[in-house]
Amino acid sequence: MDPPIPSHYQGDFVAWPGVCGFLGAGRGPSPSPHAHYAIQLAIGIPGGLRVQFGRHGAWQSCAAALVPSKATHTIDVNACEMSAVLFVEPETPAGRALAARLQGRLELVDAQTVAEASRRLEQAWRVQCSYDAVRDACMQLIQDLSGAVHREPTDARVLAAIETVRQRVDQPVTLQELAAAAHLSPERFRHLFVEETGMPLRTYLVWRRLLHVWTLLMEGQTLSAAAHAAGFADSAHLSRTARTMFGLPPSLLRMGGPLSERARAHHLA
Repeated sequence: MDPPIPSHYQGDFVAWPGVCGFLGAGRGPSPSPHAHYAIQLAIGIPGGLRVQFGRHGAWQSCAAALVPSKATHTIDVNACEMSAVLFVEPETPAGRALAARLQGRLELVDAQTVAEASRRLEQAWRVQCSYDAVRDACMQLIQDLSGAVHREPTDARVLAAIETVRQRVDQPVTLQELAAAAHLSPERFRHLFVEETGMPLRTYLVWRRLLHVWTLLMEGQTLSAAAHAAGFADSAHLSRTARTMFGLPPSLLRMGGPLSERARAHHLA
């Protein structure tokens, strides 16, 4: 028997450098036109996805859709038994490849192209309830669509900078400070960081703080507590930043899926 579909959206958050996403089931927030920095990939499992490109474009039904960066659009997942919405940072290798593919246009992806990925995602999320399995399925799908292989940073100086950012996610970290620690000029460190991570440092800092917020929400923290723990002035500041990056504030999505349940159990253990 198929699992019951909740009447309100309950989902989970998954992320790795340059890509993050939400998997969930149930009715989500009322859709409205918006634009954001990330390239977006939305999938309806096993179907039911609707997409509107532009503020007054016609609604189109599809299995999946790729939306270019900064393009006004609306995603409606309310008819989906399950949905996956992934955000790809445009400066990453995968983001650059997808941007070149889209050329500013919406692309509807046929069901056959995402059939295997949809099966793997549903199995990983509903049955295995595994964060790693979900992330692996998402990474493989992004790689298949972009043709770009994900590469982890290897330069020790950049790895040390990433660890500093991770440990001080609630505090300001400057380019000058990280460059000095790496014994490089700010300009040279800036270029090295982009070469290794595919992301400008300033974007990476905001990205890491937002990822930390969603991780804390999955562990059961309140929105206000998560905002302060990630270095935002308050929940309103967090909401404005999240709208810029993802097109919606954290308050609209309830973290209550199987991965969140495991995260909370681990956090309380």
